[in-house]
Amino acid sequence: MRRVDGTISATRKPPPACEKTTVVSRTGPRRSESVRLAVLHAADDLLVERGFAALTIEGIAQRAGVAKQTIYRWWKSKVDILLDTLTDDAREALEWRADESRGVEETLTSHLQRVADFFEEPAGQVLLALLGHAQLDSETAASLRAGFLKEQRERDIAGLRDLLARDQDLTFDDRTLDHLVDLLLGPLYYRVLVSGSPIDKELVETTSRLVLALAREPSTRNP
Repeated sequence: MRRVDGTISATRKPPPACEKTTVVSRTGPRRSESVRLAVLHAADDLLVERGFAALTIEGIAQRAGVAKQTIYRWWKSKVDILLDTLTDDAREALEWRADESRGVEETLTSHLQRVADFFEEPAGQVLLALLGHAQLDSETAASLRAGFLKEQRERDIAGLRDLLARDQDLTFDDRTLDHLVDLLLGPLYYRVLVSGSPIDKELVETTSRLVLALAREPSTRNP
């Protein structure tokens, strides 16, 4: 996949040529994994080039080299296509990576930097477009929250729980962990969604340091 700056990103990796995968979507079976990936690649490339409003099924079909009827057989709308491409790309890009050779703060900072980098990728632009559209369309909001956002939230809570367990055996109840994830990711989402500014290294490092400091406070831990 291309980055916003035109360079090649390894976020989405195509399957080996010999691999044949039967994929089932919310609208029925898909005949070809290669065609599915062509459609997803076309959708996020066109989103970056033209924006959400100008993105059409016709344009996606033309860029992917498939019939429009094929797309409608698998997806109901461009929003469904974008939800699928977001799910595919974000699974690896936003993964929490355990690295015992690094300290807790370094590991947390590294993860936040990957989140920051994600927003510069086409997949991050897809997420921002869907979040924006969700403010105007209740069906998109419901699909986004019940699918990608819910699943990513669960991964973030589990990842932070595992990381904090390495730090002085810190353990937290679900409610406290939920709040810590808000504090960890909130500044990054605020920066890109509200101020529209890049997420710089200072914000990443400061956020990581402050969240860890709060987690280590005796009053924050489980009784």
